[in-house]
Amino acid sequence: MRILVLGSTGFLGGHVAERLRALPGARVLEGGRSAGAGVPVDLATDRADRLARVLAEADVDTVVNCAGATGGDPVTLAEVNARGPAVLCEALRRARPSARLVHLGSAAEYGPGTERVPVPESAPTRPVNAYGASKLAGTVTVATSELDAVVLRVGNPVGSGAPPTGLPGRVTGLLRAAGADPDAVLRLGDLSAYRDFVDVRDVARAVERAVAAAGPLPSVLNVGGGGAVPVRRLVRTLADIAGFRGRIEEQGAGSARSGQVSWQCSDITAARAALAWRPSYSLDESLAALWSAGAPSRTPEGDRPS
Repeated sequence: MRILVLGSTGFLGGHVAERLRALPGARVLEGGRSAGAGVPVDLATDRADRLARVLAEADVDTVVNCAGATGGDPVTLAEVNARGPAVLCEALRRARPSARLVHLGSAAEYGPGTERVPVPESAPTRPVNAYGASKLAGTVTVATSELDAVVLRVGNPVGSGAPPTGLPGRVTGLLRAAGADPDAVLRLGDLSAYRDFVDVRDVARAVERAVAAAGPLPSVLNVGGGGAVPVRRLVRTLADIAGFRGRIEEQGAGSARSGQVSWQCSDITAARAALAWRPSYSLDESLAALWSAGAPSRTPEGDRPS
C-alpha cells in the first residue's frame, strides 16, 4: 500500500506519518511544500492538473490530508483549508479515482455546543470564525465528493510537539521560561471554557484505522477525547507536571473563540462503531508527553505556519 501524507511536517501529520509507517506492507510518502517533502505539493496554489500528475506519478492507493492552516488572515485560511481539499478531490478524481482519501477536519466546524450534550456528526454546523468556516468548506467538499473519502473531525489535539500557536504549546513555553522561580507569574486570559482534548497519538491511530478499514466509511466521523475538560484544569495540570512554583493569574477575557464557544464536546460513538476506535490516553498522559518532549518544532496542522 502506497500512502501519501500531506502536511507530514506538521504536528498532526508527523504523528500520522510515523504511525502509518508501522502498517505491514505500507510505504509512506511525505508530501508538502517544505524543502524536505519527498512529494512537492502546495494545496494553496497547485492547479488540479498539476496535482493530478503528481498523484499519478506517485501511484498512491491512499491520501491522508493533514495539511492546513490554523491561523492567519481569512484569505490564507481559505486558500489552504477550503481551496486545498477542493483541488485535491478534483486531482484524485482525474488521476486516482479509486484511492481512499482521509481528510482531517476540525471540531471548530460545529461552533457553540450545548452544555453537557456531546455533539454528533449530524449536528448543525455553526462555525464562529474564519478558521472554522474554512475547515467546514473543506469538509463539505470531501464529504460530498464521489471519492472513497472520510473526514475525521478532530477535537483539540494535545501531546508531544504541540505548537506554540495553541494553548497547550504556548503554556508549555511559558512554563519553561519561568523555570523554578517561585515569584514567576503566568498571566493568561479567562480559562473557564470547556474543551474536548484528544491525544495526538489517538488521532494518528484513528487515521490508521480509517486507512486500513475495509469497505466504505461514513463521510464524517468525530475523533475526540469523549469528554469536556475545563481549560483551567489543563493549565494547572501542566503546571504541576512542570513543577511550577509561581502563580497563575487569569486577567481579562480569553480568546475570542473561548467567549463564543464556552463548551465543546464531540460524540465519538460513530467512530467507535465504524473504526473500532476509542481514545486510549488520558489528558494527564498527553500533557506529560508534551512536557517531556521538549520545545515544539512542528507547525500546527501542516507545513504552513499559522
